[in-house]
Amino acid sequence: MIEGLKFDDKGLITAVVQDAQSKEVLTVAYMNEESLQKTIETGETWFYSRSRNELWHKGETSGNTQKVVSIKTDCDKDALVVEVLPAGPACHNGTTSCFTETVVENERVGSLDIIDELVNVIRQREIDMPEGAYTTYLFDKGIDKICKKVGEEATEVVIGAKNRDAEEVKWEAADLIYHLLVLLQEQKINVYDVLGVLKTRHEEKRASTKK
Repeated sequence: MIEGLKFDDKGLITAVVQDAQSKEVLTVAYMNEESLQKTIETGETWFYSRSRNELWHKGETSGNTQKVVSIKTDCDKDALVVEVLPAGPACHNGTTSCFTETVVENERVGSLDIIDELVNVIRQREIDMPEGAYTTYLFDKGIDKICKKVGEEATEVVIGAKNRDAEEVKWEAADLIYHLLVLLQEQKINVYDVLGVLKTRHEEKRASTKK
């Protein structure tokens, strides 16, 4: 694999690190042949620091390691996409991703983009626990409070549906989804694993109908 890659005149190749489940770009770093080889051998990301002129193992001191799921190269073989399962924030500032500053934001196309945003915000709230935030309140009160809220919102959805009140159903369903995402985060269950279960069930059902 390494033999076919094109490193620049300084012996480096750009590595875009991406969350394997949410597909969020976490950071952009650089690898040389040695750090790439260590990444392949250890199953965790290693990079080359241009400022320190040395290899560095992501999470070696912070504990925020990145388990490698896959490494892909582009058609020119001069850049990499490294899909990982992060054990913590990717950025040295403590944020999930290094990309937190919006330069331009037009209308979003992907219907699940808001799920990605909520998941990241909820995850960060649990880490930072900012005072006054409702999500902080939920995590502070713990699993009993979170479960209670999920149950309450589910009941509100049912009431809205029974009343044939479409607006109420939309608002209460949104509340239910939010609190369910908080519950999944508290349980350390990735929402994309849940979606994976749905996909597996769908594929199994579709396969059975073809028999």
